[in-house]
Formats: sequence, structure tokens, C-alpha cells
Amino acid sequence: MSIELRSALAELPLVAILRGLAPENALAVGQVLVDAGFRIIEVPLNSPRPFESIGLLAKGFGPRALIGAGTVLRAEDVARVKDAGGRLIVMPHGDTAIIGEAKRQSLTCVPGVATPTEGFAALAAGADGLKMFPAEAMPPAVVKAWRAVMPPETLLMPVGGIAPERMADYLAAGASGFGLGSALFTSRMTPAQVQSNALQFAESLRRATNIT
Repeated sequence: MSIELRSALAELPLVAILRGLAPENALAVGQVLVDAGFRIIEVPLNSPRPFESIGLLAKGFGPRALIGAGTVLRAEDVARVKDAGGRLIVMPHGDTAIIGEAKRQSLTCVPGVATPTEGFAALAAGADGLKMFPAEAMPPAVVKAWRAVMPPETLLMPVGGIAPERMADYLAAGASGFGLGSALFTSRMTPAQVQSNALQFAESLRRATNIT
């Protein structure tokens, strides 16, 4: 289990997914997120020049936030993320080869899973947490059912379609945190818009969990 991941989630259990982020905007967007309390930031690899953005974010905010890559589809990209300064590998699927390579490289890994079978296989391969994806198809009742059978220390993180008003129900069902995509950031948003969204999510989360 990744101590770094657990520590970051304890501060604010929200993951910023910056799909479409351009390197030119990386520092400005990263700054408003970190200022809003975010401690986990991923740049999906189908973004423009993602390794450059990861490098900028890692250099600028690495001591304060866990920076890494999302949508990692090839095991050979794990080393590239590490070389750029990233420490987190997130995937939309549960490819055990990628999980294994991430752990070989001493990186935190959160694969995407949609069934308990996939979840248990990912944990057996060394996953540090489970990205329950897509959350639109996995309501709080599903999270509650998974929580009943997964090892108690398992991090369950719904991703996809998460809105501020939905988080309380998921948390009550046993969710450990959330990945936030287009409701938080799109490439068309200004840093000020991202800041507004980030503060809204952070405040909603703190109200639901009594985090101060």
C-alpha cells in the first residue's frame, strides 16, 4: 500500500484529472489546484505533450502533491512517467502487466476496475487502490457491496460523472475518495474557472467528511 497515496487522500480525497492539459497552462492550473487543497494530480497520456506537463507539475509541486499520469495503456510508458518526475500511474483498466511494471519502478498505481473479479486481481498484482470506473454505472449501492467483500484497507475511488452533490452518498457507502474529470477541468477553462470548480468540490467534500 502506498503511504504517499494514503497521506494525500487524508488531506483531501480528491484526484484532479487534467485531460487535455497543455504544458503552457500546467503551472497555472496546478497552482490553483494545490492552493485549493488538492494533493493528487494526474495528466492523462492522451493529452498534448503529457510528459512535459507531468515534468512541470512534478518540479513545481512535487513536494506538495502526488503528480503522475492517467490513461496509461502501455507498460513501457511507466518508465517515461517516472523519468518525467511522476510518481503515480492511473489506468482506465486493470492490466496486471502495467501494475507490475509500476510497482517494479516503485510508483503508486491505481488501476481502473468495473467488477469485483477485476478488483481482486488488481490487488493481487500490487495495486495501491482501485479506480471504480465508470462511476456512472457504479452507484453508491455498488460501492457498499464492494466494501463488504474487499479487504478493509482497500482504497475505493469512484471516477466518472462525479458531481459535488453526489459525493456524500458515495462516502456513506464506503468510498475512499474520487477522481474528478471534466466537472473540474477541461482544456477550454481558464485557471480562474478551474479554481472555482476546485473550491466548490473541496468545500463539498469537507462538509461531507468534516475535514478542516
